[in-house]
Amino acid sequence: MHTSTTIALAAALFFSSAAQAETIEVGQPLARFAALKAGTHHYLIYSKKDGANIPLSIWEREVIYTADGMRIRQRWDGTAPGMVKTLDSWFDKATFKPRSHVRITEKDGKRVVEGFVFDGAKVTGMKDLADNTQKELAVTSDGPTYNFETDMEFLGTLPLAEGYEAKIRFYHPGGPAPAWYTWKVIGSETIPGPRGPVDCWVLQTDYNKPGQETKFWYAKDSQILVHLEGKAPNGSVFVKALID
Repeated sequence: MHTSTTIALAAALFFSSAAQAETIEVGQPLARFAALKAGTHHYLIYSKKDGANIPLSIWEREVIYTADGMRIRQRWDGTAPGMVKTLDSWFDKATFKPRSHVRITEKDGKRVVEGFVFDGAKVTGMKDLADNTQKELAVTSDGPTYNFETDMEFLGTLPLAEGYEAKIRFYHPGGPAPAWYTWKVIGSETIPGPRGPVDCWVLQTDYNKPGQETKFWYAKDSQILVHLEGKAPNGSVFVKALID
């Protein structure tokens, strides 16, 4: 009886400990950072509803390493004529600590420039960027935050494994205050990829909105995002699919 109770308690403690989320703090070394290689990937963005697939945009993401740090450049080309969005983000190498972020949106003949500086627990508008509509922005939180617009690459630097869970503080530049979000590996699945089947970890979050889960399929070998599906309030499903 005593031995059985001890074993049961030990097992309960083990599984309780294993289920605890890892808190990722800005500036700490990232376990799989070496998996984030320099290069360019393209994604098809579309929505699914009532049996129809509606194309929205082609998304290009490029990772660049320089002597000064790491840079991620993005370009969104929308299906609507003249709809283009570019993003240019800088970080410290190895830790993914964000430094700056510039977003330029062109739509219906209008061009909107937004620039941000990440400095510890504060995010402010970039003062020396011409035409910056976010020049007066000043957002503070209870600690440093990661850049939400580069979450795809960031999540691929974590030690994804069965049952792994992480809490991460993110800020979407220009949005409300930073917040903590939880991601959890809910299983694994082999799905079609650009060059054949890909064995993936399936990561899930609800962005603090229960019932609106988003799933991420990361390749187990490269930790590159292969597929994403998220529920929208209108009942549609938002999809990002790796092209190359």
